[in-house]
Amino acid sequence: MSGPVSAPVSPAVHDRLGRALRDLRISVTDRCNFRCVYCMPKEVFGKDYAFLERREILTFEEIARLARIFHGLGVEKIRLTGGEPLIRRNIEQLVELLAGIPGLDLTLTTNGSSLQRKASALKAAGLRRITVSLDSLDDAVFRRLNDVDFPVARVLEGIEAAAAAGLAPVKVNMVVKRGENDDSILPMARFFRGTGHILRFIEYMDVGHTNGWRMNDVVTAREIIDLIGREMPLEPVDPNYPGEVAERWRYRDGSGEIGVIASVTQAFCRTCTRLRLSTEGKLYTCLFATIGHDLRALLRGGASDEALRMAASGIWSKRADRYSEIRTSQSARLPKIEMSYIGG
Repeated sequence: MSGPVSAPVSPAVHDRLGRALRDLRISVTDRCNFRCVYCMPKEVFGKDYAFLERREILTFEEIARLARIFHGLGVEKIRLTGGEPLIRRNIEQLVELLAGIPGLDLTLTTNGSSLQRKASALKAAGLRRITVSLDSLDDAVFRRLNDVDFPVARVLEGIEAAAAAGLAPVKVNMVVKRGENDDSILPMARFFRGTGHILRFIEYMDVGHTNGWRMNDVVTAREIIDLIGREMPLEPVDPNYPGEVAERWRYRDGSGEIGVIASVTQAFCRTCTRLRLSTEGKLYTCLFATIGHDLRALLRGGASDEALRMAASGIWSKRADRYSEIRTSQSARLPKIEMSYIGG
Protein backbone atom coordinates (compact mmCIF):
# COMPACT_ATOMS: atom_id res chain seq x y z
CA MET A 1 0.00 0.00 0.00
CA SER A 2 1.58 3.24 -1.09
CA GLY A 3 1.37 6.25 1.17
CA PRO A 4 -0.35 9.55 0.38
CA VAL A 5 1.48 12.39 -1.28
CA SER A 6 2.62 15.01 1.20
CA ALA A 7 1.40 18.55 1.03
CA PRO A 8 4.03 21.04 -0.09
CA VAL A 9 5.98 22.36 2.87
CA SER A 10 5.62 26.09 3.44
CA PRO A 11 7.81 28.18 5.71
CA ALA A 12 7.23 27.25 9.34
CA VAL A 13 4.61 29.27 11.17
CA HIS A 14 5.65 30.97 14.41
CA ASP A 15 3.72 31.74 17.58
CA ARG A 16 3.64 35.04 19.49
CA LEU A 17 6.93 34.17 21.24
CA GLY A 18 8.70 33.35 17.98
CA ARG A 19 8.57 29.55 18.37
CA ALA A 20 8.27 27.57 15.14
CA LEU A 21 5.83 24.70 14.75
CA ARG A 22 7.89 21.51 14.37
CA ASP A 23 6.24 18.70 16.36
CA LEU A 24 2.78 17.18 16.54
CA ARG A 25 1.62 14.64 19.10
CA ILE A 26 -1.46 12.68 18.11
CA SER A 27 -3.52 10.81 20.70
CA VAL A 28 -5.17 7.89 18.90
CA THR A 29 -7.23 6.66 21.87
CA ASP A 30 -8.27 7.93 25.29
CA ARG A 31 -8.26 4.37 26.66
CA CYS A 32 -5.46 2.52 28.41
CA ASN A 33 -5.08 -0.92 29.94
CA PHE A 34 -2.96 0.51 32.82
CA ARG A 35 -4.12 2.72 35.68
CA CYS A 36 -0.85 4.42 36.55
CA VAL A 37 -1.22 6.55 39.65
CA TYR A 38 0.28 9.68 38.06
CA CYS A 39 -1.79 9.50 34.87
CA MET A 40 -5.05 7.52 35.04
CA PRO A 41 -5.67 6.74 38.72
CA LYS A 42 -8.21 3.97 39.21
CA GLU A 43 -10.34 6.00 41.62
CA VAL A 44 -11.08 8.42 38.73
CA PHE A 45 -10.84 6.16 35.66
CA GLY A 46 -12.86 3.28 37.10
CA LYS A 47 -15.24 0.78 35.56
CA ASP A 48 -17.95 3.40 35.13
CA TYR A 49 -15.74 6.05 33.52
CA ALA A 50 -17.26 7.34 30.25
CA PHE A 51 -14.63 7.02 27.54
CA LEU A 52 -15.22 8.39 24.05
CA GLU A 53 -17.50 6.44 21.75
CA ARG A 54 -16.10 5.15 18.47
CA ARG A 55 -18.01 7.69 16.36
CA GLU A 56 -16.45 10.52 18.36
CA ILE A 57 -12.82 9.66 17.66
CA LEU A 58 -10.96 10.61 14.52
CA THR A 59 -10.66 7.96 11.83
CA PHE A 60 -7.24 7.01 10.48
CA GLU A 61 -8.05 8.84 7.25
CA GLU A 62 -8.98 12.01 9.16
CA ILE A 63 -5.76 11.80 11.19
CA ALA A 64 -3.67 11.30 8.06
CA ARG A 65 -5.32 14.26 6.34
CA LEU A 66 -4.54 16.54 9.28
CA ALA A 67 -1.00 15.17 9.47
CA ARG A 68 -0.35 16.12 5.85
CA ILE A 69 -1.71 19.61 6.49
CA PHE A 70 0.48 20.06 9.57
CA HIS A 71 3.48 18.74 7.67
CA GLY A 72 2.84 21.50 5.16
CA LEU A 73 2.98 24.01 8.02
CA GLY A 74 6.43 22.86 9.11
CA VAL A 75 5.81 19.80 11.29
CA GLU A 76 8.81 17.50 10.99
CA LYS A 77 8.00 14.92 13.68
CA ILE A 78 4.80 13.14 14.66
CA ARG A 79 4.51 11.03 17.79
CA LEU A 80 1.53 8.71 18.25
CA THR A 81 0.31 8.56 21.84
CA GLY A 82 -2.79 7.78 23.88
CA GLY A 83 -4.02 6.57 26.26
CA GLU A 84 -2.20 3.47 25.10
CA PRO A 85 -1.89 3.66 21.29
CA LEU A 86 -1.33 -0.05 20.74
CA ILE A 87 -4.83 -0.88 21.95
CA ARG A 88 -6.29 1.10 19.02
CA ARG A 89 -7.40 -1.59 16.59
CA ASN A 90 -5.28 -1.90 13.43
CA ILE A 91 -2.91 0.88 14.51
CA GLU A 92 -0.44 -0.41 11.91
CA GLN A 93 -2.74 0.94 9.19
CA LEU A 94 -2.39 4.46 10.56
CA VAL A 95 1.37 4.05 10.84
CA GLU A 96 1.46 3.06 7.17
CA LEU A 97 -0.57 6.09 6.13
CA LEU A 98 1.66 8.49 8.07
CA ALA A 99 4.89 6.78 7.00
CA GLY A 100 3.97 7.70 3.43
CA ILE A 101 4.54 11.40 4.16
CA PRO A 102 8.04 12.09 2.80
CA GLY A 103 10.61 13.33 5.29
CA LEU A 104 8.41 12.85 8.34
CA ASP A 105 9.99 11.47 11.54
CA LEU A 106 7.34 9.08 12.84
CA THR A 107 7.53 7.63 16.34
CA LEU A 108 5.24 6.22 19.03
CA THR A 109 5.08 6.06 22.83
CA THR A 110 3.69 2.93 24.49
CA ASN A 111 3.47 1.28 27.90
CA GLY A 112 4.98 -1.80 26.25
CA SER A 113 2.25 -4.23 27.26
CA SER A 114 1.49 -5.25 23.64
CA LEU A 115 4.87 -4.48 22.15
CA GLN A 116 6.22 -8.00 21.89
CA ARG A 117 3.25 -8.90 19.70
CA LYS A 118 3.17 -5.66 17.69
CA ALA A 119 6.82 -4.64 17.18
CA SER A 120 7.48 -6.38 13.85
CA ALA A 121 4.22 -5.18 12.29
CA LEU A 122 4.85 -1.61 13.39
CA LYS A 123 8.32 -1.64 11.87
CA ALA A 124 7.01 -3.18 8.64
CA ALA A 125 4.34 -0.46 8.46
CA GLY A 126 7.02 2.24 8.57
CA LEU A 127 7.46 3.21 12.21
CA ARG A 128 10.96 4.58 12.72
CA ARG A 129 11.42 4.76 16.49
CA ILE A 130 9.63 3.86 19.69
CA THR A 131 9.55 5.01 23.31
CA VAL A 132 8.49 2.74 26.15
CA SER A 133 7.25 3.97 29.52
CA LEU A 134 8.73 1.94 32.37
CA ASP A 135 8.80 3.27 35.93
CA SER A 136 10.60 0.48 37.79
CA LEU A 137 12.33 -2.87 37.33
CA ASP A 138 11.09 -4.04 40.70
CA ASP A 139 8.09 -6.20 39.83
CA ALA A 140 6.19 -5.37 43.02
CA VAL A 141 6.73 -1.64 42.56
CA PHE A 142 5.83 -1.80 38.87
CA ARG A 143 2.64 -3.75 39.51
CA ARG A 144 1.65 -1.24 42.18
CA LEU A 145 2.32 1.73 39.91
CA ASN A 146 0.40 0.37 36.91
CA ASP A 147 -2.33 -0.73 39.35
CA VAL A 148 -3.52 -3.62 37.15
CA ASP A 149 -0.96 -6.18 38.38
CA PHE A 150 0.93 -6.21 35.05
CA PRO A 151 4.39 -7.86 35.27
CA VAL A 152 7.52 -5.93 34.38
CA ALA A 153 8.98 -8.94 32.55
CA ARG A 154 6.48 -8.56 29.72
CA VAL A 155 7.45 -4.94 29.17
CA LEU A 156 11.14 -5.92 29.04
CA GLU A 157 10.27 -8.62 26.49
CA GLY A 158 8.53 -5.94 24.44
CA ILE A 159 11.59 -3.69 24.52
CA GLU A 160 13.78 -6.52 23.25
CA ALA A 161 11.24 -7.37 20.55
CA ALA A 162 11.26 -3.73 19.39
CA ALA A 163 15.06 -3.73 19.23
CA ALA A 164 15.08 -7.03 17.32
CA ALA A 165 12.56 -5.61 14.83
CA GLY A 166 14.84 -2.64 14.12
CA LEU A 167 13.14 0.00 16.27
CA ALA A 168 16.43 0.77 17.98
CA PRO A 169 17.72 2.42 19.97
CA VAL A 170 14.60 2.14 22.12
CA LYS A 171 14.00 5.09 24.43
CA VAL A 172 12.78 4.15 27.90
CA ASN A 173 10.96 6.81 29.93
CA MET A 174 10.79 6.65 33.73
CA VAL A 175 8.56 9.11 35.61
CA VAL A 176 10.08 9.53 39.07
CA LYS A 177 7.86 10.21 42.08
CA ARG A 178 9.39 10.65 45.50
CA GLY A 179 8.45 7.89 47.89
CA GLU A 180 6.96 5.76 45.11
CA ASN A 181 9.79 4.67 42.81
CA ASP A 182 12.80 6.91 43.49
CA ASP A 183 14.67 3.91 44.87
CA SER A 184 14.44 2.41 41.36
CA ILE A 185 16.61 5.13 39.77
CA LEU A 186 19.95 3.38 40.23
CA PRO A 187 18.70 -0.13 39.36
CA MET A 188 17.21 1.26 36.14
CA ALA A 189 20.46 3.04 35.25
CA ARG A 190 22.53 -0.07 35.94
CA PHE A 191 20.22 -2.31 33.92
CA PHE A 192 20.05 -0.21 30.76
CA ARG A 193 23.67 0.95 30.80
CA GLY A 194 25.51 -0.75 27.95
CA THR A 195 22.34 -2.06 26.25
CA GLY A 196 22.21 0.59 23.54
CA HIS A 197 18.80 1.74 24.78
CA ILE A 198 18.43 5.32 26.05
CA LEU A 199 16.96 5.71 29.52
CA ARG A 200 15.30 9.04 30.31
CA PHE A 201 14.13 10.22 33.71
CA ILE A 202 11.13 12.57 33.85
CA GLU A 203 10.25 14.85 36.73
CA TYR A 204 6.78 14.12 38.09
CA MET A 205 4.52 16.77 36.54
CA ASP A 206 1.28 18.49 37.46
CA VAL A 207 -0.54 17.38 34.33
CA GLY A 208 -4.30 17.29 34.66
CA HIS A 209 -5.95 17.61 38.07
CA THR A 210 -6.57 14.01 39.19
CA ASN A 211 -3.08 12.80 40.16
CA GLY A 212 -2.75 14.77 43.42
CA TRP A 213 0.49 16.45 42.35
CA ARG A 214 2.62 18.20 44.97
CA MET A 215 6.00 19.84 44.52
CA ASN A 216 7.29 17.76 47.45
CA ASP A 217 6.79 14.63 45.31
CA VAL A 218 9.18 15.86 42.61
CA VAL A 219 12.63 14.29 42.47
CA THR A 220 14.58 16.91 40.55
CA ALA A 221 16.71 16.24 37.50
CA ARG A 222 19.71 17.55 39.43
CA GLU A 223 19.14 15.02 42.20
CA ILE A 224 18.88 12.21 39.66
CA ILE A 225 22.07 13.15 37.81
CA ASP A 226 23.99 13.55 41.07
CA LEU A 227 22.76 10.18 42.35
CA ILE A 228 23.74 8.28 39.20
CA GLY A 229 26.95 10.24 38.70
CA ARG A 230 28.34 9.29 42.09
CA GLU A 231 28.35 5.62 41.06
CA MET A 232 28.64 5.90 37.27
CA PRO A 233 30.46 9.12 36.30
CA LEU A 234 28.62 11.25 33.75
CA GLU A 235 29.39 14.16 31.45
CA PRO A 236 26.98 16.44 29.57
CA VAL A 237 26.29 15.99 25.85
CA ASP A 238 25.11 18.61 23.37
CA PRO A 239 21.44 18.41 22.27
CA ASN A 240 20.63 16.46 19.12
CA TYR A 241 18.60 19.40 17.82
CA PRO A 242 17.37 22.84 18.95
CA GLY A 243 14.49 22.54 21.39
CA GLU A 244 15.23 18.98 22.49
CA VAL A 245 13.40 18.54 25.78
CA ALA A 246 15.73 15.93 27.30
CA GLU A 247 19.04 17.10 28.74
CA ARG A 248 21.59 14.51 27.59
CA TRP A 249 24.34 12.92 29.69
CA ARG A 250 26.74 10.11 28.76
CA TYR A 251 28.75 7.71 30.85
CA ARG A 252 32.39 8.70 30.83
CA ASP A 253 33.45 5.12 30.11
CA GLY A 254 31.50 5.17 26.83
CA SER A 255 28.83 2.69 27.93
CA GLY A 256 25.89 4.77 26.74
CA GLU A 257 23.81 7.79 27.64
CA ILE A 258 20.81 8.85 29.70
CA GLY A 259 18.51 11.84 29.60
CA VAL A 260 16.62 13.92 32.13
CA ILE A 261 13.46 15.87 31.37
CA ALA A 262 13.29 18.67 33.93
CA SER A 263 9.91 20.07 32.96
CA VAL A 264 9.23 21.31 36.50
CA THR A 265 12.56 22.67 37.73
CA GLN A 266 14.11 23.76 34.42
CA ALA A 267 11.23 24.77 32.20
CA PHE A 268 11.86 24.60 28.46
CA CYS A 269 8.79 26.58 27.36
CA ARG A 270 10.82 29.09 25.37
CA THR A 271 11.94 26.38 22.93
CA CYS A 272 8.70 24.35 22.84
CA THR A 273 7.64 23.54 19.27
CA ARG A 274 4.77 21.12 20.02
CA LEU A 275 1.09 20.93 19.24
CA ARG A 276 -1.17 18.15 20.53
CA LEU A 277 -4.15 16.63 18.74
CA SER A 278 -6.61 14.82 21.00
CA THR A 279 -8.41 11.60 20.18
CA GLU A 280 -11.57 13.36 19.04
CA GLY A 281 -9.82 16.10 17.07
CA LYS A 282 -9.21 18.97 19.45
CA LEU A 283 -5.96 20.87 19.11
CA TYR A 284 -4.08 21.86 22.27
CA THR A 285 -1.21 24.34 22.29
CA CYS A 286 0.27 23.19 25.61
CA LEU A 287 0.50 20.02 27.70
CA PHE A 288 -1.02 22.06 30.56
CA ALA A 289 -3.85 23.54 28.49
CA THR A 290 -7.40 23.92 29.76
CA ILE A 291 -9.22 24.22 26.41
CA GLY A 292 -8.78 22.83 22.91
CA HIS A 293 -9.69 23.97 19.40
CA ASP A 294 -12.16 21.74 17.56
CA LEU A 295 -10.80 20.55 14.21
CA ARG A 296 -13.17 17.58 13.95
CA ALA A 297 -16.11 19.91 13.34
CA LEU A 298 -14.23 21.43 10.41
CA LEU A 299 -13.18 18.03 9.07
CA ARG A 300 -16.69 16.62 9.17
CA GLY A 301 -18.30 19.86 8.10
CA GLY A 302 -16.71 19.76 4.66
CA ALA A 303 -13.83 22.19 5.20
CA SER A 304 -11.21 22.27 2.45
CA ASP A 305 -7.54 21.54 3.09
CA GLU A 306 -6.85 25.25 2.75
CA ALA A 307 -9.49 26.10 5.36
CA LEU A 308 -7.98 23.54 7.74
CA ARG A 309 -4.50 24.88 7.07
CA MET A 310 -5.60 28.43 7.83
CA ALA A 311 -7.35 27.34 11.02
CA ALA A 312 -4.32 25.40 12.28
CA SER A 313 -1.93 28.20 11.33
CA GLY A 314 -4.10 30.74 13.10
CA ILE A 315 -4.22 28.69 16.30
CA TRP A 316 -0.43 28.40 16.42
CA SER A 317 0.21 32.04 15.51
CA LYS A 318 -1.87 33.17 18.51
CA ARG A 319 -0.09 30.81 20.92
CA ALA A 320 1.69 32.35 23.93
CA ASP A 321 1.74 29.39 26.37
CA ARG A 322 4.58 29.14 28.90
CA TYR A 323 2.94 27.39 31.83
CA SER A 324 6.03 25.74 33.28
CA GLU A 325 7.95 29.02 33.35
CA ILE A 326 5.26 30.79 35.35
CA ARG A 327 3.97 27.83 37.40
CA THR A 328 2.85 28.73 40.91
CA SER A 329 1.36 26.56 43.63
CA GLN A 330 -1.99 28.16 42.84
CA SER A 331 -1.83 27.63 39.07
CA ALA A 332 -0.69 24.03 39.58
CA ARG A 333 -4.04 23.32 41.21
CA LEU A 334 -6.15 24.75 38.38
CA PRO A 335 -8.14 22.21 36.29
CA LYS A 336 -6.14 21.16 33.23
CA ILE A 337 -6.67 18.63 30.49
CA GLU A 338 -5.63 15.12 31.53
CA MET A 339 -2.38 13.69 30.16
CA SER A 340 -4.20 10.49 29.20
CA TYR A 341 -6.39 12.61 26.92
CA ILE A 342 -3.67 14.34 24.89
CA GLY A 343 -0.59 12.20 25.52
CA GLY A 344 2.56 13.14 27.41
